[in-house]
Amino acid sequence: MLVLRRLRLCLPLRRPLLVSSASASPSPFPCPSASPSTSSSFSCWSSTGEGRRSMASSPSPASAAVVAEGSAARRFWIAASTREAAFAAYTPFILSLAAGNLRLDVFRHYIAQDAHFLHAFARAYEMAEDCADDDDDRATIAALRKAILQELNLHASVLKEWGVDPTKEMPPSAATTKYTDFLLATAAGKVDGTKGSDKMVTPFEKTKIAAYTVGAMTPCMRLYAYLGKELMAFLKQDENHPYKKWINTYASSDFEDNALQIEELLDKLSVSLTGEELEIIGKLYQQAMKLEVEFFSAQLVDQTVVAPLSRYCDPKYKLLIFSDFDLTCTVVDSSAILAEIAILSFQKASQSGIDNNLDRTKSGDLRNSWNMLSKQYMEEYEECMEILLPLEESKSLDYDKLYKGLEVLAEFEKLANSRVVDSGVLRGMNLEDIRKAGERLILQGGCKNFFQKIVKTRENLNLDIHILSYCWCAELIRSAFSSAGCLDGLNIHSNEFAFEESVSTGEIDRKMQSPLDKVEKFKSIRSDVDSTAPFLSVYIGDSVGDLLCLLEADIGIIIGSSTILRRVGKQFGVSFVPLFPGLVEKQRQLTEEDASAFKARSGVLYTVSSWSEIHAFILGSDFS
Repeated sequence: MLVLRRLRLCLPLRRPLLVSSASASPSPFPCPSASPSTSSSFSCWSSTGEGRRSMASSPSPASAAVVAEGSAARRFWIAASTREAAFAAYTPFILSLAAGNLRLDVFRHYIAQDAHFLHAFARAYEMAEDCADDDDDRATIAALRKAILQELNLHASVLKEWGVDPTKEMPPSAATTKYTDFLLATAAGKVDGTKGSDKMVTPFEKTKIAAYTVGAMTPCMRLYAYLGKELMAFLKQDENHPYKKWINTYASSDFEDNALQIEELLDKLSVSLTGEELEIIGKLYQQAMKLEVEFFSAQLVDQTVVAPLSRYCDPKYKLLIFSDFDLTCTVVDSSAILAEIAILSFQKASQSGIDNNLDRTKSGDLRNSWNMLSKQYMEEYEECMEILLPLEESKSLDYDKLYKGLEVLAEFEKLANSRVVDSGVLRGMNLEDIRKAGERLILQGGCKNFFQKIVKTRENLNLDIHILSYCWCAELIRSAFSSAGCLDGLNIHSNEFAFEESVSTGEIDRKMQSPLDKVEKFKSIRSDVDSTAPFLSVYIGDSVGDLLCLLEADIGIIIGSSTILRRVGKQFGVSFVPLFPGLVEKQRQLTEEDASAFKARSGVLYTVSSWSEIHAFILGSDFS
């Protein structure tokens, strides 16, 4: 028999409802301040039944170890690495460069623009050295400045190799000027309204400006080191890669040493600063990362590219985006939230002396009933998985066999939902309480930004977005997205509670209970699209219940790392590819005439660790 990893049984009703502490609206439910990264490993009852895990994206081991634990530099990088680093990597420039088919004239333009950066860096180092009051700090800054000058010599040699006269300087672009002006203004002490360094008299005042300057320069060094390492893998696939020299420069141990050196310097200069001053450095770090992304985004790549999709599709395509909700968008499964609301509603009614006709003697009985349902579900889910999985692994995608196997799961899900309804545990919830819980629901990092950007650009991009969810109460979903300011234009397809005078009866209008329900709805929506115009579909999910939709979409994206999803997919011939290298490979294969780089039922699903990757891939930089 297939031995599966024992699913962690979570009894969520023994915990307070996990909701956002950011909302100021009153609620009858406890609302602890909680971090998604520490509170998202629920494996309670859900319509997927999968062992749950933290969905907070984490930096790569290399980036996590760039500096000592707890250092300012590391904190700043970790905060930026899952967002700005993704936005930089998924730009047309970096993707095409990684693929090796970036046009040489574009790269020449980039090198010329980068030279302006390096001259500004050299000048900023010089100004920081003047402000430093420690001999060791000045020596470190001098060494870093020397490395920049060597990098400028490399740029000059590259330009000469391609027949460009480095003495004939190309004027800086708007994005280049924006960054260099910011950097030199910071080095001059023009930060948050403070006086310039030329008017500072005490050594401490000048040292503070040195710290601010280094804080504005460090992210560029770390980002380039990060990109260099990310792109090194593609040199192993192509020994004749045209941009090998550039990639090797930033992937080298020497450049990594320089990045570590400036990070250590930033940590040292930050020691004597106040919390407010450290906050200023954090803002400067973030601003510098933003300007770096804008710089890469501004490179004039005039060739066909696979990302962002908003560029790849526009104006030819209709872009259809589908997403699951529970643990794809959220950090907690909605079934746990709704059950907790039911129990707390009963407690509230009991304490107020209200007879709400609930045939329960105490909330403890209700809690025990829910826990028994959860336990039974998890145990039977494992048995269901053993039944549906084939004994032998398919060599390629066997979609029909997968669909047949998931029919077993569909029947199981329907039976499980019937048990919940029959138990009566979902009776007595007030609609307003459900809405308040939805308003305070914590979404995955980057998810809110993605949907907000969708709302702003939906009409311009010829884009439709749909949520397909097993959630028992669609009103919870609507409230979650409404409170985030991104409900407009969002099509929600889910189940609904039955209410009598705004109080739940315990019945569910069961519209979507299984993988089969999801995929049939997916197909129905897709078939309603005007067939005379081309369209591209994207599905974002996290569990076995999403598998059919993920495969039916032209692009299936898995967020997180569900062990069971991968196990099931692999047995039926599904391949899992990290999104960034997958796109680089697509970019390699792309031709100017190719209008179908992505195809449904290819058997390949793409994996990401954060919504920032999804945002960068579909919409591009959030700063444009």
